[in-house]
Parts: sequence; structure tokens; C-alpha cells
Amino acid sequence: MANDAESSVDASLLDHLIELRSRLLRAIAGLMLVFVGLLPFANRLYAWLAQPLLDKLPEGSTLIAVEVASPFFAPLKLAFFVALITTMPWLLYQLWAFVAPGLYRREKRLAMPLLASALLLFYAGCAFAFFLVLPVVFGFLTAVTPDGVAMMTDIHAYLNFVLVIFLAFGLSFELPVAMVILVLMGWVTPNQLRESRGYAIVGVFVIAAVVTPPDVVSQLMLAIPMCLLYEAGLIAARMLVPADGRAAGEP
Repeated sequence: MANDAESSVDASLLDHLIELRSRLLRAIAGLMLVFVGLLPFANRLYAWLAQPLLDKLPEGSTLIAVEVASPFFAPLKLAFFVALITTMPWLLYQLWAFVAPGLYRREKRLAMPLLASALLLFYAGCAFAFFLVLPVVFGFLTAVTPDGVAMMTDIHAYLNFVLVIFLAFGLSFELPVAMVILVLMGWVTPNQLRESRGYAIVGVFVIAAVVTPPDVVSQLMLAIPMCLLYEAGLIAARMLVPADGRAAGEP
């Protein structure tokens, strides 16, 4: 009897491992397929990414490549990042397909909107950074360049800087989702979030000062949206967890 139970547990574990391997292989295959498809356009993607800085540099200025292999590796790295962002829905679907069978009905009902919201907010954060923040940041940096100094940025250093900005804004825009998850897990309540609004605003401005360049405009361009997103997360948390402390739809 005990041997049968152990055999059943081992078989179930083996099935889960096989399913996990299958999902990982599908996720990696999708990522690599998009990455390979983007390789012929890697230089064009980099030229598009560099445009916010080039628009602010004096006429005739260009980026430079300090390292010998930078002209090859920088566009390659960018192509992989774009492929990762592009295939994120596919990667999340593979994760969802693996964990969904073990979730309760209410958890499934809440997980899908949370995943979709997290994905859209991350994309919104990256778009906000590229179209609004980067032009302001580079305008400030070129304006404070001392006279007689030519601003010559290495292509790899520029790429790393921009990717950090993308990740900072993309992850910062996840604030409402993080708040809702904390409330659903019972770690905090909507009332506690509302009462902590003042501390949250101070924390938001500290984060903005750390992750953005040292100019007030770019710091405000991160802090103000995060404050608004905090309010949005508070509203969503109230909708999901009413005054009785139970999640909406919970018996």
C-alpha cells in the first residue's frame, strides 16, 4: 500500500517535471525564434533607439564605439532585449499554463487580469520612458555639458543607460498590481494603504531620485505617475477587498 502511494507521488512529480521542461522549451523556442528574426534589423533598431540622444546633440555629432566589438555586441544585446519584451505574453502564457491546473477557480479569475494588467503597465512604462522621459533627460545632459567639451557617448554605455531607464519605469508602473497582490494575500488592507499614503509619496520621490538622472524634471516625470498609480492601486484594492475584508466574489 505504501509502495503504491510512493509510486503515485513519484509518477505525479515526474509528470510535473516533464510538463515544466515542455513549457520551458516552448518558451525558449518562441524567444529564440523572435530573436533570430530580429537579428537582420539589429542595427536599424539601435539607430531608432539612439535617436532621442542624437536629436539633442550638436549637428554632426555621433555616438562612438570605444571597444572593438561594441558595434557588434550592442545591437545584438538590443535585439535580444526587444525579443524578450515582444515575447513576454508568450512567456507568461507558458508560465500560466503550467501553474493554472493547481489554482482554485477564484485564483484563476483574479490571476488573468493581474497578469494582463502587469504586462500592459510594463509596456506603458517603457513607452513613457522612451517618448517623454529620454528626450527631457538628454536635453538636460547636453545643456549642462561644459563649453569646450564634446559629448561623445559610447554605444554600449548608451544602451546600458537606456535599458536601465526602461526597466526602472517599466517596473515602477507595476505599482498598482503589486498593491493589489499584497492586499489579496492579506499582508495589508486598503485602509492601511490609504493611511500610509504620505509615507508612500515620500518613498516614491526617494525612488525617483535614485533611479533617474540628477535633474528635477526627470525625477518628477517618474514620481508624479507613480503617485497617480498608487491612487489607482488603492482604488483597485478597495474594489477587490471591500470593507468586510473579503475579496470580491468570495463567499
